[in-house]
Amino acid sequence: MIKMQVKDVMGKVAIAVRQDASFAELVATMQRFKVGAVAVIDADRRPVGVVSEDDLLLKETSQRHGEGFFQSRRRRQERHKAAGVHAGQIMSSPAITVTAGTPVREAARLMHEHRIKQLPVIDAVTGKIVGTVHQGDLLKIFMRPAEEIRQEVLRALSGLGFPADGVTVAVEDGVVTLGGRVALCSQIAPLVAAVEGVDGVTGVEDAVTFTVDDLVATPMPYL
Repeated sequence: MIKMQVKDVMGKVAIAVRQDASFAELVATMQRFKVGAVAVIDADRRPVGVVSEDDLLLKETSQRHGEGFFQSRRRRQERHKAAGVHAGQIMSSPAITVTAGTPVREAARLMHEHRIKQLPVIDAVTGKIVGTVHQGDLLKIFMRPAEEIRQEVLRALSGLGFPADGVTVAVEDGVVTLGGRVALCSQIAPLVAAVEGVDGVTGVEDAVTFTVDDLVATPMPYL
């Protein structure tokens, strides 16, 4: 099965600043590219951290008085960032990155898990930044033509290890409708799972029938 990769949807512009970039430069870069975060790179163009709008807003929201000696580790980190004057002091690190060959689903998982809206894309060999992928870029997988999705679904079904040539496939607005017949009832679940794994599929309507119900338990004979 062919999986869409970051290279299929990423932006070719590497949105990044040097570690010595000033607070004003950070704000200007975000406004220029209309993004909520920028990667911070070292002298070799390797990402070492990320500065987000939230990091910048700590300047405004940080309380400078009255917190006393006892502070949480997170709060101490936030106060340190708020006192920073350039990107290397304000950034969150390490940078979470992907390569051009990273599956789109994995990039989406990283964004969701870390609650971020974009990821620096790095060269798999040198580690240098080569682009940026945004949440909006990942949504492109749901804009695939219906026939393209259908052909990939057919390829996925052909690799299941059991005959699925009796299954019909129709695609509309990302929803795949499966019909036809398979030999065994137990074959339907892996059939549906394979279709759900195809990039661009938003739902599966299962209308597949079977010849033999091999999931029915055989009653034990009386002794």
